Amino acid sequence: MSPAKKPGAEPAADSQPADSQGVRSVQRAVEILSLLSEERPVISIREIVEATGLAKTTVIRLVQTLEQNGLLWAAPNGYLPGPRLWRWAHLARSSWELPPETRRYMRDLGARRRETVNLYMLRDIYRVCVAQQESPQPLRHVVHVGDELPLWAGASSKALLRDAPDSLLRRVAVSSPYGEGHVKRLREWIDEAAHRGWAVSHGEREDGLSAVAVPVLGRSGTVVAALSLSGPTVRFPDDVVEQYAADLRQVAAEMSERGFDHPLSPAR
Repeated sequence: MSPAKKPGAEPAADSQPADSQGVRSVQRAVEILSLLSEERPVISIREIVEATGLAKTTVIRLVQTLEQNGLLWAAPNGYLPGPRLWRWAHLARSSWELPPETRRYMRDLGARRRETVNLYMLRDIYRVCVAQQESPQPLRHVVHVGDELPLWAGASSKALLRDAPDSLLRRVAVSSPYGEGHVKRLREWIDEAAHRGWAVSHGEREDGLSAVAVPVLGRSGTVVAALSLSGPTVRFPDDVVEQYAADLRQVAAEMSERGFDHPLSPAR
């Protein structure tokens, strides 16, 4: 009988293929970096151990490697994002920067409607906010650029998933609080949004939050992004929702007419 595994103990390195060990190390390193945020710009070894469940020796080894490669920076109270991340962030920003016309469309829409304007794209079973024009009102919906939100609810999800295969819808449903049976509701939402050209949600993901969204199409006519207006439900009565939908459809059409395959790529 083999001895019981102690809490925090890990399989011996030589018991796993080298490529598997490498992938696991990369995943763990990414998990550590992901713990850093605007709310938590510095993180300690103890906090990493508590958040990841990894052994302290493993955490120390990973942190040292990240520090040596400039991805973390040692500070008196923990570790900060390292300088190499700044170079990558600059590259990502320039690669994902919106064309000037698209930024203007979003600014003008936000100024007219005084609600938060977001542009989302698909990434696996998530929607990623790639651009935002924040509402000027004190009570507003705020999503940070780069935030990943679930696809199982929300107006933008209904617009983004219009061309999604059944396999993706099943995975989205499984990730939801409702399980695989949620596929039927997702399909109903998507079909309804496709029929009328826009989607709406009221409190589906967060109580008191509403949104209206429309698809942004690429050259091939497929959905490449979703443009939305979002804010407190009290400011989204039915008549206003229809006005927002009409405005969003006009702006999305102007964006689509630029003829780009990717909404963040330069015009050709």
